[in-house]
Amino acid sequence: MALQGPIPVSFDQVFPHGCYIVGEVEQVKDFDASTNGRTVYAKDKTTGELVWQVAVMDADPAVKVSQKTVAVKILAPVQPVPPPPVPGLPITPVEFDGMTVTPYVSQATGRLAYSIRATSMRAPRSAGPAKQPSAGKEMAA
Repeated sequence: MALQGPIPVSFDQVFPHGCYIVGEVEQVKDFDASTNGRTVYAKDKTTGELVWQVAVMDADPAVKVSQKTVAVKILAPVQPVPPPPVPGLPITPVEFDGMTVTPYVSQATGRLAYSIRATSMRAPRSAGPAKQPSAGKEMAA
């Protein structure tokens, strides 16, 4: 099969209605390599880049409440900086570049889930017209 590893996707495919930052950008710990008193941070197995994570809320109204918040992992040598807040909005809109998804079976539910990765984050390019509704999706990180 030609399709192996992370699957390249566009931001609009993953978040057709956009998304908002609802957490801090945090460095991901490598729990297997860490020991008592010594924290080791995760690096991407392919690129060697450090792995950071930020929680975002999917703005798609069709997504179940339990699936609204997902983690996006960002591969970068230094901590990514979120875009500045937008005056008048309680949460900050964000878009991601260089996105991939990796399907896996969640051990907790036994269902198909997706790990979402990106190479950078930024402010949305434009507000534009409302995007078309999408079918429900199951995301986990």
